[in-house]
Amino acid sequence: MSPERFHNDFYPLRDSLYRTAFYILESRDDAMDAVQDIFLKIWQNGDDLDTVHNPKAYCQTLVRNLCLDRLRSKQVRGRRDLGELMEESADNQEKSLSEREELRLLSKAIEELPQREKLVITKKVLEGLDYPRIQEQTGIGYLTLRVLLSNARRKLKKYVKEYETY
Repeated sequence: MSPERFHNDFYPLRDSLYRTAFYILESRDDAMDAVQDIFLKIWQNGDDLDTVHNPKAYCQTLVRNLCLDRLRSKQVRGRRDLGELMEESADNQEKSLSEREELRLLSKAIEELPQREKLVITKKVLEGLDYPRIQEQTGIGYLTLRVLLSNARRKLKKYVKEYETY
């Protein structure tokens, strides 16, 4: 691929690709890294891209797949149950009393959430599921899931902040 084709057909898509990556990854830095990785991949495979007739569709597919792979990778590494964390905390003599207290506090705060918010935050944060899988399991729409998750996080932050002031 010529540098002219790259600059004319692919590089102008950077803002659109960033928005897609940010929407999926919910992190500015991760989204920027994903877009850079996509452009690096495009440049390295430039000779193979002469047959691509719709660069925007091709790049959107690349960035979506890359972001979903990164999310899955994070979920596999970070998937832990709150119960496991509390058991580890109780079993591990090196853990301080304050850390065990924070886990107990967080568990209590989650239990006090409304049922749907508790369900969504448990599925998203503790089980590490992505939005489509949560939708599939709960039947709750995507936008409603995001609102419920946002509300749950806000309430948990407020609960923790109130506890810290005491």
